[in-house]
Amino acid sequence: MELKKELPEIFEEFAEARRNSFISAKKVKDNNIPMIGTFCTYFPQELAIAMGAITVSLCSTSDETIPDAEKDLPRNLCPLIKSSYGFAKTDKCPYFYFSDLIVGETTCDGKKKMYEYLGQFKNVHVMNLPNTQSEDSLVLWKKEIIRLKEALEAQFGVTITEDDIRAAIRSRNDVRRAMKRFYSLSKLDPVPMTGVDQYKVLYGSTFRMDQRIKENKLASDIDDIIAKIMTEYETNKLPKKPRILVTGCPLGGVMEKIVGAIEQNGAYVVCYENCGGAKAVEDLVDEENPDVYDALARKYLNIGCSCMSPNPNRILLMDRLIDEYKVDAVVEVILQACHTYNVETLSIKRFVNQEKGIPYMSVETDFSTSDAGQLNTRLAAFIEML
Repeated sequence: MELKKELPEIFEEFAEARRNSFISAKKVKDNNIPMIGTFCTYFPQELAIAMGAITVSLCSTSDETIPDAEKDLPRNLCPLIKSSYGFAKTDKCPYFYFSDLIVGETTCDGKKKMYEYLGQFKNVHVMNLPNTQSEDSLVLWKKEIIRLKEALEAQFGVTITEDDIRAAIRSRNDVRRAMKRFYSLSKLDPVPMTGVDQYKVLYGSTFRMDQRIKENKLASDIDDIIAKIMTEYETNKLPKKPRILVTGCPLGGVMEKIVGAIEQNGAYVVCYENCGGAKAVEDLVDEENPDVYDALARKYLNIGCSCMSPNPNRILLMDRLIDEYKVDAVVEVILQACHTYNVETLSIKRFVNQEKGIPYMSVETDFSTSDAGQLNTRLAAFIEML
């Protein structure tokens, strides 16, 4: 008889998913299943799933290989770019090693130029992402999606049919719906889980190796977690505390330093607008659109990243999230040298302070621990003010 796992154990399993799936990645390759490494939420996962491939995130979260990366790249470059390149260059990340193809998008100048060097020793396909969300840009992005599909077919000797893509769209939408049901639990007051535990599931789920349509159990596993949380909610309610929305750059390399500090100092993170949270999940691919490439292009181009100019979709999403999650304050996280998000802090601050009438704070950091004490002090003071 299998023992039922307690919630802390379940959350920790997701927290360890990246490390544990290194072994699973080798099994995937031993079974001759294609593996595609990705960097960004703009990557149309459905194309990879349609051909039976596994996708895995290559955005690294450690400063371990940054010194190696800085031998080729500028020191004043985004830590996420340097870390990712360093792990690829040193072969210290199994995901880089096992990826048959790495797909990047031109979301920023730093990544765009880094791909040129990465392409010298890895197989890289770059999608040319438009920097506006106009109808003309939609035409370009649709062409780029078709170009990626043709590149996958050529490299792996497969044919990706529109029926395959439709099945993949339904599969990924099922996962998105489940993830949204999961993080929407934090609309409850008091919250049913900490922001740290919520992020463990959001981030850890991206390293599941059972993504292919016939073996995809992620949606049902997420629903099992939801049922477990709600079963325990009435008897294990957390105390009421200020409710924080976190926005800005990807959090992988700074989660504990930022979210951990917020929650250790008397607040809860109830919602992540970042790439690893609502930004990538809220919108579904239109399953009724007869043109699958148009459906994919519209869903992915609609993501409100700061690389878009103007970027109204980010404001629209934040407006809704602040209301739905009863947010008391917003903390924006900026990775050093991420110029688009850094410049956009002014418009976000104006929106949060003036239009929503709640406090806002921005923090700029990197993957090192040298500023952990300073950040903890600043966040403690901010939360005390609430």
